[in-house]
Amino acid sequence: MSIEPFSRAQKDMLGERPPPVTETGTIGWLRANLFSSWGSSLLTLASLYLLWITVPSFFEWAIFEADVTGTTGQDCTGEGACWAWVDQRINQFLYGFYTAGEYWRVNLAALLLIPALLPLLFDGLPHARRLRLFSFAYPFIAAFLLVGGFGLESVPTRSFGGFMLNVTIGLSGIVLSLPIGVLLALGRRSRLPALRMLSVIFIELVRGVPLITLLFTAAILLPMFMPESWSLDLIIRVIVVVTAFSSAYMAEVIRGGLQSIPKGQYEAAMAMGLGYWQSMRLIILPQALKVSIPGIVNTFIGLFKDTTLVFLIGLFDILGIARSLQQNQDWIGNVDTEGFLFTSAFFFVVCFSMSRYSMNLERRLDTTKR
Repeated sequence: MSIEPFSRAQKDMLGERPPPVTETGTIGWLRANLFSSWGSSLLTLASLYLLWITVPSFFEWAIFEADVTGTTGQDCTGEGACWAWVDQRINQFLYGFYTAGEYWRVNLAALLLIPALLPLLFDGLPHARRLRLFSFAYPFIAAFLLVGGFGLESVPTRSFGGFMLNVTIGLSGIVLSLPIGVLLALGRRSRLPALRMLSVIFIELVRGVPLITLLFTAAILLPMFMPESWSLDLIIRVIVVVTAFSSAYMAEVIRGGLQSIPKGQYEAAMAMGLGYWQSMRLIILPQALKVSIPGIVNTFIGLFKDTTLVFLIGLFDILGIARSLQQNQDWIGNVDTEGFLFTSAFFFVVCFSMSRYSMNLERRLDTTKR
């Protein structure tokens, strides 16, 4: 028997073949994510059917049969949504009770927020050092623009409202709660009994009380116990309460990240001769914060959504403006759903953007794929 075919097969090397079509590209993604099993396939088909019967009717109500012109709710005669109020009330939704001549101050503060956030969110930007200095100065610049003083006409904080109020409270709470949460997490893990006890008491006390209770305390009860000569603005009180509430939850998120760091990392920092704060700043906290990114962003999103609770203490945020529109005699009975849908769109854009950025940040910081 000849063995020549076998020898030839051993000598000839087969070239690389492309992966099967069913394992790559769009088909591969669909198979892996939507049709990986019988249960997954049935759930996918059920979801597609649900979208098929709801999405077309929603677009028909919201767009194709909607009324977009008119001065009162009586002008909305169709069977779809009534959007006639948007061109008349959009400024109130965005700026609250600011006068039209002062809108430029809110617009400028929002525009300057972009260069202030860029160096904090992205690496490798040109002139990053100068931008970071601007980021630290931005809160003072924004406060000057929104409140006034020093040659700029003063605007009382009772004029704050709409989406601007949500952004002001939410952004202030986000910026302040992260460093305070880090300090509380470190204090709870401290070896100093007094510091550890104070941190635990603050965290557990704040986490054990609903935010709305703290807001009512700040708005109604706190002024009763303060001297008459002391006057703290309501919005400042709200920012302090929201920051304290978020910081308590942030501390627990970061504490979980600190506990996930192996003990060897602490020992390595000590072996290098680093002090406590040096080891925390250079070795421990960067790793703990990276692990805690999902929890941190989740806390930020929850904080931003909770800003709508200020409506219950007399501040008209964007949700409060929507509620007042429903009670307006010109629109009552015609914008029961539209105002809330309009408000939801603003919150979805902000919260979804934060969520997507956190996912991108996790991918950039992932060292396991390198």
